[in-house]
Amino acid sequence: MGAFLCFMAVRLLETHRILKDTGSIFLHCDPTASHYLKELMDAIFGKNNFINEIIWYYKNASRGKTQFAKAHDIIFWYSKTSDYVFNRDDVLVPYESGMTEWRYRKAGKEPPKGKTPDDVIVMPSLNTMAKERTGHPTQKPLELYKQFIEAASNKGGMVLDPFCGCATTCVAAEQLSREWVGIDLWKRAHEVVWDRLREECMLIDPEGKSEGLAALLNPGDTINYQTKPPICTDEQKEAVPFLPSKNVKYEPETLGERMGKAEMKQALLQQNGAICEGCHRQFDDERYLELDHKNPRSNGGANSLYNRILLCSPCNKMKSNKITLVELVRLNKKSGFWKEL
Repeated sequence: MGAFLCFMAVRLLETHRILKDTGSIFLHCDPTASHYLKELMDAIFGKNNFINEIIWYYKNASRGKTQFAKAHDIIFWYSKTSDYVFNRDDVLVPYESGMTEWRYRKAGKEPPKGKTPDDVIVMPSLNTMAKERTGHPTQKPLELYKQFIEAASNKGGMVLDPFCGCATTCVAAEQLSREWVGIDLWKRAHEVVWDRLREECMLIDPEGKSEGLAALLNPGDTINYQTKPPICTDEQKEAVPFLPSKNVKYEPETLGERMGKAEMKQALLQQNGAICEGCHRQFDDERYLELDHKNPRSNGGANSLYNRILLCSPCNKMKSNKITLVELVRLNKKSGFWKEL
């Protein structure tokens, strides 16, 4: 799970970087990792930009013998800002009973076209005989993804799927008149994308393999395939500059396991200057600073450079070998001893 979260984190950071301010992201997962990914999404996109936890309930699940049958997946919907797109009128669903329409007509009013969909979508998963089945192990129904694209993007807008192996997002975006980009490492991805576009979007490719089919749904569109990543044009800006992060410590390959105390102190002085990390005060003379551990040795802290800090004498005595640096800073801020530089 740790490796998976690292794998996802760098990709989610990139999606946040390139997402427009009016854009949304839908992250599809199952209950095995959903609670971990929710925390990751909160950290990257911000908990205030969480919109919905959508439940996809597929009725054709197997029956459980020792537990309740597993019959749903989870889709997290986040935005980048509060100014996100939501085309409510395009995704309205009928009322479950005729009472609502009856009340409006009785009052002499025109009944609404429908109601806002619930955050539980009831839709069967793809069976082995489904026409759109490609053989990809995690393929999802086309209609499921069309709901998300139609709700959270406008015609002519751009849709990106960084895991587009079975081409479902590409086909859904094309059918809904959106521009799209699909990325995948699966060897068959390129072939599957072309095949599904021919069959489900009536695409004629440049090689003429689909002779007799109608033109692409969006006339004038072209499809470009490339194997080299595009050049980054954002001047290497941080993906999420708003996330709090400390300066990276100088860490040799050994992480300082064999460094002496004097060497560690000089490395930290070179990195941060003569600043106490407990109270944030700056000193003219480095001799006022003492070497200590972020996480005490008594609490399992390592003796390497990444676990070392410089503290003034009062902070070092307060911290002793009982509390962590985080707790020391909290106590100093509470007592008014923390100095903002």
